[in-house]
Amino acid sequence: MNLEFSIEDEAFRSSVRSFLEANLTPELRAVAARSTSVFTEKPDAIAWQKILAAKGWAAPTWPVEHGGTGWTSTQVYIFESELARAGAPSMIPMGLRMVSPVIMAFGTPEQKQKFLPPTLAGDLYWCQGYSEPGSGSDLAALSMRAVPDGDDYVINGSKIWTTHAHYADWIFALVRTDASGKPQTGITFLLIDMKTPGISIRPLITLAGDHEVNQVFFEDVRVPQGNRIGDEGKGWTYAKYLLEFERGGAYGARLQQATATLRRILESEAGPLGRLIDDPTFAARLAEVEIDVQGLTVTEHRVMAEISRTGRPGPESSLLKTRGTEVSQRITELGIEAIGSYAMPYERTEPGANEGAIGPDYAGRSMGTYLNTRAASIYGGSNEIQRNIMAKAVLGL
Repeated sequence: MNLEFSIEDEAFRSSVRSFLEANLTPELRAVAARSTSVFTEKPDAIAWQKILAAKGWAAPTWPVEHGGTGWTSTQVYIFESELARAGAPSMIPMGLRMVSPVIMAFGTPEQKQKFLPPTLAGDLYWCQGYSEPGSGSDLAALSMRAVPDGDDYVINGSKIWTTHAHYADWIFALVRTDASGKPQTGITFLLIDMKTPGISIRPLITLAGDHEVNQVFFEDVRVPQGNRIGDEGKGWTYAKYLLEFERGGAYGARLQQATATLRRILESEAGPLGRLIDDPTFAARLAEVEIDVQGLTVTEHRVMAEISRTGRPGPESSLLKTRGTEVSQRITELGIEAIGSYAMPYERTEPGANEGAIGPDYAGRSMGTYLNTRAASIYGGSNEIQRNIMAKAVLGL
């Protein structure tokens, strides 16, 4: 495989870098640097999305007719890599990368017109209603009922681990419309206005101390059947299609930045033998993760080639998700071990507070990031589930 980028691709990379230098403000870079999560807070994420939308770059993977860029898959990969290297805030994926491809593929013309333009502009904010108590990675076990009543469905049940539900305007949810056959055949995909009477939200505070996820309760919530995506009972098919887009992405560039920070930490922190970078154990573990990041980057290039051929990531996205999240966890774990006691009082101050950070600058968010990253191998389908997908769909076992 030729891993070299063409002259045209490198020229495109230069244009992206010039744009980021001119438009990625110090304030937005600071927001990203302080974040302990893969999800930027809504006000900052939307501010950055609107800057990209004004340029026409908010949704590079969308078709041109819906506001996409028309870039090749290689250009999209370069763009995402440059965002990571520049330290840009993460783009919130629920609307742009997750539900919108489903609406484009399976929605009605009216649904496309209603939901896609405001999602692209940053005026419509989504959350995902998949997991329930007792049905996380075993998603087919979900039980939230949707009973037809005239032109509506009446919904009762709850969703859990719902990221940014407290910010969301709409939720895309899987509901059970039939319990008589195989679990997968009775699931329907609905779009629900979060202002609908009967919806309530309870925050779930994470180990890192963040209010990022929630439990959402539905009590006799009426949803028009016109908000159903595709056919009733076909939600499992649409959900699997969506998950391909949730599990992909440019892990390599983000992890290259993370390993560069880790190397800086090891070069700065002292150990029994001097600098930790000179300790054979730490040096070997750093080399292992750096090699894994290089291997992951090569795999991303292979998946990029597949997207160029088929237009979608396919089951290989499970491989990226599995390796990307596990390597990320190892990087944060090694960073915590290197920082030692300074990792414990991780920074809790808001921007502009008169309380200074404790320890070196890289210690500020280390513990919060480490704790938040523990969930990375669970959300989007646990890595155990991902390996089952790879065994069946990639290896044919």
